[in-house]
Amino acid sequence: MSKRRKKFSKEEKLEIVKQSLEPQQSIKELSDRYNICSNSIYNWRKEFIAYEGNAFPGNGNILGTDQEKEIRKLQKQVRELELEKEILKKAMGIFSSPNKISLLS
Repeated sequence: MSKRRKKFSKEEKLEIVKQSLEPQQSIKELSDRYNICSNSIYNWRKEFIAYEGNAFPGNGNILGTDQEKEIRKLQKQVRELELEKEILKKAMGIFSSPNKISLLS
């Protein structure tokens, strides 16, 4: 029978990472204490060092720095504006067509 895996919250991960960064603390001791794989702690440390406050964003949230999040937001706006532009082009083509039926009759 397999054991259910515990999901750690952002606060728990941050606490474990902070403990792992202390010089007198070993990763092996932490992994035994919290019953997790030592590789998970190393991965959490790497993520924390790379993204600090933005580390461990949660389900469905994208990991990244504030600049990367801003870039994604602006890229989304560009896609939406391009779609609006295409819709307006098609509408102009329909209304400026010489074969259209008069809307006023």
